[in-house]
Amino acid sequence: MTRRPIIFAAAALALALVAAGCGDDETTTDSASGGADTSSCAKADLALKESGKLTVATGEPAFEPWVVDDDPTNGKGYEAAVVDAVAAELGLAKGDVTWTRTGFDEAVAPGTKDFDFNVQQYSITVDRKKVVDFSDGYYTVEQAIIGRADGPFSGAKTLTDLEDARLGAAIGTTSLDYIDEFIKPTTQPLAFDDNAAAKAAFDADQVDAIVFDLPTAYYITAVEIEGSSIIGVLPQQGPAEELGFLFEKDSKLVDCVNQALGKVKTSGKLDELDKEWLNQGGDIPTLEK
Repeated sequence: MTRRPIIFAAAALALALVAAGCGDDETTTDSASGGADTSSCAKADLALKESGKLTVATGEPAFEPWVVDDDPTNGKGYEAAVVDAVAAELGLAKGDVTWTRTGFDEAVAPGTKDFDFNVQQYSITVDRKKVVDFSDGYYTVEQAIIGRADGPFSGAKTLTDLEDARLGAAIGTTSLDYIDEFIKPTTQPLAFDDNAAAKAAFDADQVDAIVFDLPTAYYITAVEIEGSSIIGVLPQQGPAEELGFLFEKDSKLVDCVNQALGKVKTSGKLDELDKEWLNQGGDIPTLEK
Protein backbone atom coordinates (compact mmCIF):
# COMPACT_ATOMS: atom_id res chain seq x y z
CA MET A 1 0.00 0.00 0.00
CA THR A 2 1.36 3.47 -0.91
CA ARG A 3 1.24 6.47 1.42
CA ARG A 4 0.52 10.07 0.60
CA PRO A 5 3.39 12.46 1.35
CA ILE A 6 2.81 14.56 4.46
CA ILE A 7 3.32 18.18 3.64
CA PHE A 8 2.87 19.96 6.90
CA ALA A 9 5.25 19.51 9.79
CA ALA A 10 2.39 19.98 12.22
CA ALA A 11 0.55 17.04 10.70
CA ALA A 12 3.67 14.89 10.97
CA LEU A 13 4.07 15.82 14.62
CA ALA A 14 0.42 15.02 15.34
CA LEU A 15 0.71 11.62 13.71
CA ALA A 16 3.87 10.87 15.68
CA LEU A 17 2.16 11.75 18.93
CA VAL A 18 -0.81 9.54 18.08
CA ALA A 19 1.50 6.65 17.19
CA ALA A 20 3.41 7.05 20.42
CA GLY A 21 0.20 6.97 22.41
CA CYS A 22 -1.34 3.91 20.78
CA GLY A 23 -1.81 1.00 23.17
CA ASP A 24 -1.28 -2.67 22.43
CA ASP A 25 -1.01 -5.95 24.28
CA GLU A 26 1.93 -4.69 26.28
CA THR A 27 -0.04 -2.16 28.31
CA THR A 28 -1.93 -2.98 31.47
CA THR A 29 -4.88 -1.50 33.33
CA ASP A 30 -4.66 -0.50 36.97
CA SER A 31 -7.94 -1.94 38.25
CA ALA A 32 -7.43 -0.51 41.74
CA SER A 33 -7.25 3.08 40.61
CA GLY A 34 -9.49 2.74 37.57
CA GLY A 35 -6.91 4.56 35.46
CA ALA A 36 -4.54 3.37 32.78
CA ASP A 37 -1.24 1.80 33.83
CA THR A 38 1.29 2.46 31.09
CA SER A 39 3.83 -0.09 32.34
CA SER A 40 4.88 -2.46 29.58
CA CYS A 41 4.55 -6.23 29.57
CA ALA A 42 7.23 -6.62 26.93
CA LYS A 43 9.85 -9.19 27.91
CA ALA A 44 12.53 -6.55 28.47
CA ASP A 45 10.23 -4.56 30.78
CA LEU A 46 8.85 -7.36 32.96
CA ALA A 47 9.42 -6.82 36.69
CA LEU A 48 11.39 -10.05 37.14
CA LYS A 49 13.79 -10.97 39.93
CA GLU A 50 16.38 -11.66 37.26
CA SER A 51 16.19 -9.74 34.00
CA GLY A 52 14.94 -11.92 31.17
CA LYS A 53 14.42 -14.92 33.48
CA LEU A 54 11.17 -16.02 35.11
CA THR A 55 11.86 -17.69 38.46
CA VAL A 56 9.02 -20.00 39.45
CA ALA A 57 8.84 -21.91 42.73
CA THR A 58 7.01 -25.13 43.45
CA GLY A 59 6.92 -27.70 46.25
CA GLU A 60 9.61 -30.05 47.49
CA PRO A 61 8.58 -32.57 46.35
CA ALA A 62 6.03 -31.66 43.69
CA PHE A 63 3.26 -34.20 43.18
CA GLU A 64 1.40 -35.63 40.23
CA PRO A 65 -0.85 -34.82 38.45
CA TRP A 66 0.37 -31.25 38.99
CA VAL A 67 4.04 -32.01 38.18
CA VAL A 68 5.17 -35.32 36.67
CA ASP A 69 8.22 -37.14 38.07
CA ASP A 70 8.86 -34.26 40.51
CA ASP A 71 10.47 -32.42 37.58
CA PRO A 72 8.70 -29.18 36.57
CA THR A 73 11.29 -28.50 33.87
CA ASN A 74 9.82 -31.27 31.71
CA GLY A 75 6.58 -29.32 31.23
CA LYS A 76 4.52 -32.38 32.17
CA GLY A 77 1.70 -32.16 34.69
CA TYR A 78 -1.01 -29.52 34.87
CA GLU A 79 0.80 -26.78 36.78
CA ALA A 80 4.12 -27.26 34.95
CA ALA A 81 2.31 -27.05 31.62
CA VAL A 82 0.26 -23.99 32.64
CA VAL A 83 3.44 -22.17 33.69
CA ASP A 84 5.03 -22.95 30.31
CA ALA A 85 1.95 -21.64 28.50
CA VAL A 86 1.87 -18.41 30.55
CA ALA A 87 5.61 -17.90 30.06
CA ALA A 88 5.19 -18.24 26.30
CA GLU A 89 2.49 -15.54 26.33
CA LEU A 90 4.93 -13.31 28.23
CA GLY A 91 7.42 -13.74 25.38
CA LEU A 92 9.66 -16.07 27.36
CA ALA A 93 11.20 -19.21 25.89
CA LYS A 94 11.33 -22.45 27.88
CA GLY A 95 14.99 -21.76 28.65
CA ASP A 96 13.99 -18.44 30.21
CA VAL A 97 12.09 -20.20 33.01
CA THR A 98 14.06 -21.19 36.12
CA TRP A 99 12.46 -23.46 38.73
CA THR A 100 13.19 -23.42 42.44
CA ARG A 101 11.66 -25.12 45.51
CA THR A 102 10.00 -23.88 48.69
CA GLY A 103 7.94 -25.27 51.53
CA PHE A 104 4.19 -24.64 51.34
CA ASP A 105 3.91 -22.50 54.50
CA GLU A 106 7.25 -20.82 53.85
CA ALA A 107 5.97 -19.24 50.65
CA VAL A 108 2.75 -17.96 52.24
CA ALA A 109 4.65 -16.15 55.00
CA PRO A 110 4.95 -12.36 54.61
CA GLY A 111 8.13 -10.81 53.28
CA THR A 112 10.30 -10.58 50.20
CA LYS A 113 10.45 -13.68 48.01
CA ASP A 114 13.31 -15.05 45.96
CA PHE A 115 10.90 -16.17 43.21
CA ASP A 116 8.65 -14.29 40.79
CA PHE A 117 5.69 -16.49 41.65
CA ASN A 118 4.98 -19.81 43.34
CA VAL A 119 2.71 -22.56 42.06
CA GLN A 120 1.78 -25.50 44.30
CA GLN A 121 -2.00 -25.56 44.52
CA TYR A 122 -2.38 -22.35 46.51
CA SER A 123 -6.03 -21.54 47.10
CA ILE A 124 -6.79 -17.84 46.92
CA THR A 125 -8.08 -16.82 50.35
CA VAL A 126 -8.82 -13.54 52.08
CA ASP A 127 -6.35 -14.25 54.89
CA ARG A 128 -3.51 -15.11 52.53
CA LYS A 129 -4.15 -12.00 50.43
CA LYS A 130 -3.30 -9.90 53.49
CA VAL A 131 0.38 -10.86 53.17
CA VAL A 132 0.85 -12.09 49.58
CA ASP A 133 -0.65 -11.37 46.17
CA PHE A 134 -2.34 -13.80 43.78
CA SER A 135 -2.96 -14.04 40.09
CA ASP A 136 -6.41 -14.68 38.73
CA GLY A 137 -7.50 -18.27 39.27
CA TYR A 138 -6.19 -20.97 36.94
CA TYR A 139 -8.20 -23.87 38.40
CA THR A 140 -11.47 -24.20 40.33
CA VAL A 141 -11.06 -26.65 43.20
CA GLU A 142 -13.23 -29.44 44.51
CA GLN A 143 -12.16 -31.17 47.71
CA ALA A 144 -12.47 -34.94 48.03
CA ILE A 145 -12.10 -37.39 50.88
CA ILE A 146 -10.10 -40.61 50.55
CA GLY A 147 -10.79 -43.69 52.68
CA ARG A 148 -10.35 -47.42 52.41
CA ALA A 149 -12.48 -49.12 49.81
CA ASP A 150 -13.60 -51.68 52.41
CA GLY A 151 -13.36 -49.34 55.42
CA PRO A 152 -16.08 -48.30 57.87
CA PHE A 153 -16.63 -44.95 56.16
CA SER A 154 -16.69 -46.15 52.56
CA GLY A 155 -20.47 -45.86 52.47
CA ALA A 156 -20.63 -42.29 53.81
CA LYS A 157 -23.35 -40.21 52.15
CA THR A 158 -23.24 -37.03 54.26
CA LEU A 159 -20.70 -34.97 56.21
CA THR A 160 -22.39 -36.16 59.39
CA ASP A 161 -21.41 -39.72 58.49
CA LEU A 162 -17.75 -38.66 58.83
CA GLU A 163 -18.00 -37.12 62.30
CA ASP A 164 -16.52 -40.16 64.08
CA ALA A 165 -13.70 -40.67 61.56
CA ARG A 166 -10.06 -40.00 62.33
CA LEU A 167 -9.30 -37.42 59.66
CA GLY A 168 -6.14 -35.69 58.47
CA ALA A 169 -4.73 -33.28 55.90
CA ALA A 170 -1.60 -31.23 55.29
CA ILE A 171 -1.14 -28.24 57.59
CA GLY A 172 -1.89 -24.81 56.16
CA THR A 173 -4.20 -26.19 53.45
CA THR A 174 -7.84 -25.49 52.70
CA SER A 175 -8.31 -29.27 52.96
CA LEU A 176 -7.52 -29.09 56.68
CA ASP A 177 -9.68 -25.97 57.02
CA TYR A 178 -12.59 -27.87 55.48
CA ILE A 179 -12.28 -30.64 58.07
CA ASP A 180 -12.17 -28.16 60.94
CA GLU A 181 -14.93 -25.86 59.72
CA PHE A 182 -17.46 -28.14 58.05
CA ILE A 183 -16.95 -31.80 59.00
CA LYS A 184 -16.08 -31.01 62.63
CA PRO A 185 -15.10 -34.55 63.64
CA THR A 186 -15.40 -35.65 67.25
CA THR A 187 -11.69 -36.62 67.21
CA GLN A 188 -9.19 -33.80 66.69
CA PRO A 189 -7.98 -34.05 63.08
CA LEU A 190 -4.29 -34.61 62.47
CA ALA A 191 -2.30 -31.90 60.67
CA PHE A 192 0.67 -33.20 58.70
CA ASP A 193 3.75 -31.34 57.54
CA ASP A 194 2.97 -32.01 53.88
CA ASN A 195 0.95 -34.19 51.52
CA ALA A 196 3.53 -36.98 51.61
CA ALA A 197 3.23 -37.24 55.40
CA ALA A 198 -0.58 -37.28 55.18
CA LYS A 199 -0.50 -40.13 52.66
CA ALA A 200 2.03 -42.08 54.75
CA ALA A 201 -0.15 -41.72 57.86
CA PHE A 202 -3.19 -42.99 56.00
CA ASP A 203 -1.23 -45.88 54.54
CA ALA A 204 -0.07 -46.76 58.09
CA ASP A 205 -3.69 -46.68 59.35
CA GLN A 206 -3.04 -43.72 61.65
CA VAL A 207 -6.11 -42.00 60.19
CA ASP A 208 -9.31 -43.34 58.62
CA ALA A 209 -9.46 -40.81 55.84
CA ILE A 210 -7.56 -37.87 54.33
CA VAL A 211 -8.73 -34.83 52.39
CA PHE A 212 -7.14 -33.62 49.14
CA ASP A 213 -8.16 -31.71 46.05
CA LEU A 214 -10.01 -33.98 43.62
CA PRO A 215 -7.26 -34.39 40.96
CA THR A 216 -4.74 -35.39 43.63
CA ALA A 217 -7.30 -37.77 45.13
CA TYR A 218 -7.74 -39.43 41.74
CA TYR A 219 -3.99 -39.96 41.45
CA ILE A 220 -3.53 -41.25 45.00
CA THR A 221 -6.30 -43.83 44.69
CA ALA A 222 -5.38 -44.94 41.17
CA VAL A 223 -1.59 -45.09 41.51
CA GLU A 224 -0.19 -44.56 44.98
CA ILE A 225 -2.18 -46.32 47.73
CA GLU A 226 -3.63 -49.72 46.98
CA GLY A 227 -7.03 -50.34 48.49
CA SER A 228 -7.85 -46.64 48.82
CA SER A 229 -10.96 -45.10 47.32
CA ILE A 230 -12.54 -41.70 46.90
CA ILE A 231 -15.45 -41.76 49.36
CA GLY A 232 -16.93 -38.68 47.78
CA VAL A 233 -16.52 -35.11 46.67
CA LEU A 234 -17.06 -32.69 49.55
CA PRO A 235 -19.93 -30.25 49.01
CA GLN A 236 -19.04 -26.68 48.11
CA GLN A 237 -19.30 -24.31 51.07
CA GLY A 238 -19.53 -20.66 50.10
CA PRO A 239 -17.78 -19.14 47.07
CA ALA A 240 -15.92 -21.41 44.66
CA GLU A 241 -12.32 -22.10 45.66
CA GLU A 242 -9.72 -21.21 43.05
CA LEU A 243 -5.99 -21.86 42.75
CA GLY A 244 -3.73 -18.94 41.83
CA PHE A 245 -0.06 -18.15 41.35
CA LEU A 246 1.35 -16.70 44.58
CA PHE A 247 3.47 -13.50 44.49
CA GLU A 248 5.12 -11.38 47.14
CA LYS A 249 2.91 -8.52 48.30
CA ASP A 250 2.65 -5.59 45.86
CA SER A 251 4.43 -7.45 43.07
CA LYS A 252 4.53 -5.42 39.86
CA LEU A 253 4.40 -8.62 37.83
CA VAL A 254 0.83 -9.63 38.69
CA ASP A 255 -0.93 -7.61 35.98
CA CYS A 256 1.29 -8.93 33.20
CA VAL A 257 0.88 -12.52 34.37
CA ASN A 258 -2.89 -12.03 34.50
CA GLN A 259 -2.86 -10.76 30.92
CA ALA A 260 -0.87 -13.80 29.82
CA LEU A 261 -3.09 -16.18 31.80
CA GLY A 262 -6.15 -14.56 30.24
CA LYS A 263 -4.82 -15.33 26.77
CA VAL A 264 -4.16 -18.94 27.75
CA LYS A 265 -7.78 -19.18 28.91
CA THR A 266 -9.43 -17.52 25.91
CA SER A 267 -7.37 -19.55 23.44
CA GLY A 268 -8.80 -22.76 24.92
CA LYS A 269 -5.34 -23.94 25.98
CA LEU A 270 -6.20 -24.02 29.68
CA ASP A 271 -9.18 -26.30 29.03
CA GLU A 272 -6.95 -28.56 26.92
CA LEU A 273 -4.45 -28.89 29.77
CA ASP A 274 -7.26 -29.59 32.24
CA LYS A 275 -8.51 -32.45 30.07
CA GLU A 276 -5.00 -33.78 29.51
CA TRP A 277 -3.81 -33.83 33.12
CA LEU A 278 -6.75 -33.49 35.53
CA ASN A 279 -9.95 -34.81 33.97
CA GLN A 280 -9.99 -38.42 35.09
CA GLY A 281 -13.64 -39.10 34.27
CA GLY A 282 -15.78 -41.31 36.42
CA ASP A 283 -18.82 -40.50 38.49
CA ILE A 284 -17.79 -39.61 42.03
CA PRO A 285 -20.80 -38.75 44.24
CA THR A 286 -20.91 -35.49 46.16
CA LEU A 287 -21.65 -35.94 49.85
CA GLU A 288 -24.60 -34.11 51.31
CA LYS A 289 -24.06 -31.31 53.80
